[in-house]
Amino acid sequence: MFKDTELEAAARDAIRLDESKALLDTFIHLIRESGTEHERQAAQYIVGRLQALGVPVTVHEPELYISNPIRAELAISADGATRSLHARPPAMGRSTGDAAIEAEICYVPSKYAGGTMSLFDLPDAARGGGAGADDPVRGRIVLTEGYSMPAAVGAFERRGAIGEIFIHPGQNVHEGICTSIWGAPTAESLGRKPAIPVVCINNPDGQALIADIARGATRASIKTWLDEGWKRCPLPVVEIPGTDDPDEFLLVHGHYDSWYEGIGDNATGDAALLELARVLWNLRGRLRRSVRIAWWPGHSTGRYAGSTWYADTFADEIDEHCIAQLDIDSPGCEGATAYEEVMWMAEADALCRSSIQDALGVESERVRPLRAGDYSFNQIGPTGLYMLLSNIPIEERKRRGYYAVGGCGGNIAWHTPDDLMPVADLEIQRRDLCVYLTTIVRILNAPLHPFDYAAAADEMRAAVEKYQEAAAGEIDLAPVVDDFGGLSAELRAWQQTASADAASASTVERRNRNARLRRIARLLVSTNYAKGERFDHDPALKFGTVPRLEAAASIAAAPAPMKPFIRTGLVREINKVRATLRAVRRELER
Repeated sequence: MFKDTELEAAARDAIRLDESKALLDTFIHLIRESGTEHERQAAQYIVGRLQALGVPVTVHEPELYISNPIRAELAISADGATRSLHARPPAMGRSTGDAAIEAEICYVPSKYAGGTMSLFDLPDAARGGGAGADDPVRGRIVLTEGYSMPAAVGAFERRGAIGEIFIHPGQNVHEGICTSIWGAPTAESLGRKPAIPVVCINNPDGQALIADIARGATRASIKTWLDEGWKRCPLPVVEIPGTDDPDEFLLVHGHYDSWYEGIGDNATGDAALLELARVLWNLRGRLRRSVRIAWWPGHSTGRYAGSTWYADTFADEIDEHCIAQLDIDSPGCEGATAYEEVMWMAEADALCRSSIQDALGVESERVRPLRAGDYSFNQIGPTGLYMLLSNIPIEERKRRGYYAVGGCGGNIAWHTPDDLMPVADLEIQRRDLCVYLTTIVRILNAPLHPFDYAAAADEMRAAVEKYQEAAAGEIDLAPVVDDFGGLSAELRAWQQTASADAASASTVERRNRNARLRRIARLLVSTNYAKGERFDHDPALKFGTVPRLEAAASIAAAPAPMKPFIRTGLVREINKVRATLRAVRRELER
């Protein structure tokens, strides 16, 4: 693993927290919903500070499709009386206005997510039901536990529910978004936007409502108001040019919009990006490749609309020249001293582990990146690393009685009005900045891009082996397993040879080798993390490894009449995967 210990130490020593503190002191007064004046003020602050520091910045003004929840009214009729409950509508649900949706409530018991990695799972409760008209949720309003995640919302709607009420696990309602559409809708994906109203309530109110239902028939009336449409949003981007290969760049990014004041999600990340821009600009004469630093709007209420717009608009540059993308979300939060649930792709394993170890002297544990965050680039194909970085230790979260959340370092203030200044911890932010800077310097200055794509092939081979076992003879994946095994060996041999003389290779040879690695990444990342075609955006749903072949894991349990149809689809997907692996081999043979 390439290391420039002197430069890495200089970068870490250059960290100052005065810009971070000043940004947090400003953002605590801004409710940064996308398309609003407060979001624009936040962008102006970031741009103003960059200009004051002498860092050049470009501000794009994309039109993004945004859904800002305004309010909801939930009336419950039980035991001959009617009462109102506090409720919040998630973004992208149906806006009813004054036209209430009223029906009997059908309670479907469910389980809360056991951890961050299961937040996007489809609950078993949402899968069940009768057949067609016999499904108990048809024509009723569903009441169930959990967050209003797209998989559950969509499943209940397909079963015929006309409204949905989600009981959150704590005292607060956590804001969220309930569509699987990634970024701005297309004419084809717009149909995935829920056509029924969805609201969320807190746990005490939910338990009281469950008790009402146990005593007899209970009805609900739902009204929701959302402000939806195309909104122009500022999107600041810094580019710090490299000295040797300025066309090759690392994309470092995070969102600056928020729910409420959003200090832990993601004002701390915005502060980190600003400090990274300051430090890296001052070190620009010692960085061999370029770094782009972007602040996204539209993350919370547009399902990653800003980063998706950037992926669409600058697809050619990303495809040809982006080394990797590094996501920064919720660093520097109170109590977040552990690095035991850090996301990075398999090929970045050695880089990320060594960067955390060398920067902080602590061990870390990898989890596979979810189809979440601003990972809007998987179908173009640069390697992705980080998202959430430090977290409150798992055992400490259990001791505090915390439940699964998707940010704020594991703090339950996530996506609530309580995400205020006490959630931030500047000394923990310093630690996280040390990790980011160590990682960034290694990516920018390594003679050979520091990613082991043989490890990615190994991960995919292991997954396909499990699919083959689960298929129980219904489909033959052995040729794909063999392909991945052979490719892993070839990649490892090529990388060993290329690494041996990387430091002494000519400029032309170095650039050719790195361009080849980027082309290999485009093929393998999209195979490992995407179902759809390159340059599209898959739904915000949980996928397995090599998602094109994931249906093999369930074919054995499928109804007999459906198996030939599933098998036909899998044969076609197998052909696509094998063709992709042949393309990787051709890159190695050049």
